[in-house]
Amino acid sequence: MKTIQAVSYPVLFKKSGYKELSKLIAKKNYSTIFILVDENTFEDCYPKFIPFLDTDKTIEVIEIESGEINKNLETCIGVWNAITELGGDRKSLLITLGGGVITDLGGFVASCFKRGIDFVNIPTTLLSMVDASVGGKTGVDLGVLKNQIGLFANPEMVLVDDAYLETLSEREIKSGTAEIIKYGLTYDIKLFNEIKKNKHLNISDLIFRSIEIKNEVVLQDPKEKNLRKILNFGHTLGHAIESFYLESEDKENLTHGEAIAIGMVCECYLSSKLLGFSSEKVNEVKEVILSIYNKTILLKEDFSSIMDLLKHDKKNVNGQVNFVLLNDFEDFKIDCKVSEQLIVESMEFYNE
Repeated sequence: MKTIQAVSYPVLFKKSGYKELSKLIAKKNYSTIFILVDENTFEDCYPKFIPFLDTDKTIEVIEIESGEINKNLETCIGVWNAITELGGDRKSLLITLGGGVITDLGGFVASCFKRGIDFVNIPTTLLSMVDASVGGKTGVDLGVLKNQIGLFANPEMVLVDDAYLETLSEREIKSGTAEIIKYGLTYDIKLFNEIKKNKHLNISDLIFRSIEIKNEVVLQDPKEKNLRKILNFGHTLGHAIESFYLESEDKENLTHGEAIAIGMVCECYLSSKLLGFSSEKVNEVKEVILSIYNKTILLKEDFSSIMDLLKHDKKNVNGQVNFVLLNDFEDFKIDCKVSEQLIVESMEFYNE
């Protein structure tokens, strides 16, 4: 599989990626290599990864607790303290081996430690392979508010090996599939159609095309001033729903993909009301998504809490919530203003 060249780093695949990682370590002569994992990736992925790491440098493993609930500054402080106690310096390398929480938080930790050390992303979930590990976004949550603290920082390289997907549950695979659907609806409808057919899916091809799309978008708009906002389709309302379930003690947390899937159905409905997006296509998207994800009924008494969380979305300007909506498949409009009543209607439509 060929290399995808991002703005300042390559996205490499499988064996060629491991060879290039070893070359990078030798070339840069790092003082210490830190590998950031959670308890799951330490048990399931670290043993698969470490035989490929050809180096005589000191290797230190730092483990954090898994889950979005731990993607916060308190965890970062723990990692910074661990790096410090283990003798980390400006010539250290941090390798993130994990899903979106690990790559987002790890990139942020590396970018801030001693004003920045090198890091390499090795995503181990479908979600992090097609989205979180590529594009230069790093950060953590502020309470339940998603990705409020962070910065743009690029890794030295991203290494994608779909062999790690064997360690995932079906639920985690479905979580990552939501991001592929997003790329399909906004940029390349072939991806959506492949998932809709759901016959003999070539996951390697879907991953490669998704990364290719994200990279094409990011190369044109690295700091999300315009085009890159399309990558937020489904995320405006989806993030608010994800945050609401994260903070609700009496509700089971949703995965990122489950929340974004709900967001995409709602935002397709908004697109039909505001931009004339075909109602047949809205129903098609809803049908496909509900064939993949268990339906989560959004209770009417929870709507106001979800709306309150919407007000903290990163894309908001002057208190106004901005949506990415669809004129048609592969035809989007950014910075769409939507009334609260219509947002409520969209959640009711999802429930129907």
